[in-house]
Amino acid sequence: MNKVTANRIKDQAFRAFGLFCTLFGLIMLAVFVGDVVLKGIGRIDLDFLTNLPSRFPERAGIFTALMGTCWILFLTAAIAIPVGVSAGLYLEEYGRKNRFANLVEINITNLAGIPSIIYGLLGLELFVRTLKLGQSVLAGALTLALLILPIIIVATRESVRAVPKSLREASLAMGATKWQTIWLQVLPASVGGILTGVILALSRAVGEAAPLIVVGALAYVPFAPSSPMDEFSVLPIQIFNWVSRPQQGFITNSAAAIIILLMVTFLMNGVAIFFRNRWQRRVKW
Repeated sequence: MNKVTANRIKDQAFRAFGLFCTLFGLIMLAVFVGDVVLKGIGRIDLDFLTNLPSRFPERAGIFTALMGTCWILFLTAAIAIPVGVSAGLYLEEYGRKNRFANLVEINITNLAGIPSIIYGLLGLELFVRTLKLGQSVLAGALTLALLILPIIIVATRESVRAVPKSLREASLAMGATKWQTIWLQVLPASVGGILTGVILALSRAVGEAAPLIVVGALAYVPFAPSSPMDEFSVLPIQIFNWVSRPQQGFITNSAAAIIILLMVTFLMNGVAIFFRNRWQRRVKW
């Protein structure tokens, strides 16, 4: 058996193994989603979406947790997107390319893989105790903003790096300043990739429970937050609270809440795929 034949067999084996892993993952996902849908789809109605939490499962709803999730998502995006995109642009366009810059890039990439509960401990010490924000929506949003900042920075850098140098050189040759080149040429050309990274980062944030539990998010809140300084709950914590209860009615409620959370996550990922495909069709180098 020559080397070409051996390499071909190895390639086919790796492909078969990859296909098997993909099919196995899809089957497990289908089984999980199917089981959740069968248990919870009948519970979803207007009352379930608008009722407050209750000790009686047939009266309990997700209104406070859903509103808390919306508040957290909005504030996290408002904090993380400007900071993350600006940091990515600075590091890629203005930062010097030296050993220190390489060290910063490596550490930013590593930060994206740190367990979320570590960010929760950081948020507890920095925002809750040091800045005296308490168990507020703002403290939770700042903690999640730290969590997704590395993802947004890396996505911004990769999108900006994909813009060819010829576009920058042509803009500068026409008399534009460096900032005008970045703002009017580079950023519009890379906005599709940046939006994809931002939405995927927010999709991760919307499903996090551990860091919010650490900073003091409550499992039971009898009111929806009306300001960034109010106490709050979110859907993942509400689901965790219901799953831990022995009554079958709360298990059904948790399945219904999981469906709502999955719908939000799938919608955000669908938007990310749409923007990516649209960007790839419009921008062809």
